[in-house]
Amino acid sequence: MKGKILVAVRGATASAREFAEAWQRSDHDRRPAQPVERLYFEDLATLLKVLTPTRLEVLKTVHKVGPVSVRAVATKLQRDYKNVHHDLKVLERVGLVIRLPDGKLTAPYEKIVAEFALAA
Repeated sequence: MKGKILVAVRGATASAREFAEAWQRSDHDRRPAQPVERLYFEDLATLLKVLTPTRLEVLKTVHKVGPVSVRAVATKLQRDYKNVHHDLKVLERVGLVIRLPDGKLTAPYEKIVAEFALAA
């Protein structure tokens, strides 16, 4: 189980700058850096479209029960299989849910930290 992931709104330019700075630090500092898991969205609307309250409920359930099947999550939440399957596909696509070799799903983070500016 991983510690935490930072979910933030960060444009492509800022993301690229952060990557370049980390690369430069690694070139100058031979100590292995402590990795920080990050998931960036271009804007707040996209972040909120992906991390809806319903999907956060699905994510919490997978974390609590997992490794688990889609059907088990749908049953636990008393929701339609097709809708839960779609929600899990979205969460898997952004990396918040991981599919294991046996096909079961897990939510590898203990904590999600969200960050976004109120003004540009």
